Parts: sequence; C-alpha cells; structure tokens
Amino acid sequence: MNFKNFTEYLAWLYYQYLLITGIYVLEPWEKSIFNSILFSVIAMVIYTSYVFVPIHVRLALQFFSGITGGQPESTMTLMN
Repeated sequence: MNFKNFTEYLAWLYYQYLLITGIYVLEPWEKSIFNSILFSVIAMVIYTSYVFVPIHVRLALQFFSGITGGQPESTMTLMN
C-alpha cells in the first residue's frame, strides 16, 4: 500500500465518521467543540478502564474463589 492509497483511505474513514455521527451539517466551530468533547469522553473512558478495571477483576476473582471454596492467599502462605 503506497502513501497515496493510505491517505485516501484515511480521508474515506474521516468522511464515514462525519456521515455516521451526522456532524457534517455542523459549522466548523461546532464540529471542533463536538470533536473535543468526544475525544475527552473517549480519553476518560480509556483512562478509567486502565485504572479501575484490573482492581474490580481482582476483587471479583477473590469473591468467586471464596464462593467456590478456594482458600485465601494468606491462609495458603501460612500453611507452607
């Protein structure tokens, strides 16, 4: 894939983004505000997923291992 095809593909993707979101009818200043808000929301979702999802997964695994009869890690380290 050469550079011209790649830039055409990116332009096509941007055009699809404009059509799907319906922001092609907005004025340029409205587009920039919409894109800024959208980018901020996506960045916040990625950040919170990166920070909080591993904590919740670990707590869920501890909870379900307790239900299924698994021993807590502290008990197993004392037994060894």
